[in-house]
Amino acid sequence: MPENHFEVGVLVARRRLRGPWASHAWMPVAVLPAAPPVAAWTKLSETEEEVVFYAGAFDVLLHPAETSHYRDNLVSGRPALWVALRKLDEDRYEVAAVTADPYEGESMAEGIGEIVEAVPMPAESQGVLQAFFEAFHIERKFEKRKRDRADPEALARGGQGKGRGEGRGE
Repeated sequence: MPENHFEVGVLVARRRLRGPWASHAWMPVAVLPAAPPVAAWTKLSETEEEVVFYAGAFDVLLHPAETSHYRDNLVSGRPALWVALRKLDEDRYEVAAVTADPYEGESMAEGIGEIVEAVPMPAESQGVLQAFFEAFHIERKFEKRKRDRADPEALARGGQGKGRGEGRGE
């Protein structure tokens, strides 16, 4: 039975900005296929323009009802994971969510106050997602609902049943 989750390590960058309103910006930049044995918020690299941190490990939960969304992600040509960062205070963030569902990622990006980025999904994570899809996906045929055709005679009488004087003893 395939796993219903997988763990990733999240990498976040603090990038210098050249503008009058902000000196820097935080953003998710990558995920690792497994959590390394280092503490969360360990500095990994630093240049004049950017500091990259290992933000910590995070579980990506998979749900059988969303398998068609996972398929859309896997066949997109650039499978991704959506990472949301939540601001704790002036210069502290936490990983709020990581998802493989592109539609959930899109809805996370519509919120205010969180930073959401799509980052490339590691090949190992793609394999877990593919196995989950194959085990739980059920193809559902789309059937367009058919409407009843309007009865012009009933419309001329003012509708069906009691209405406009019908059944009132008039």
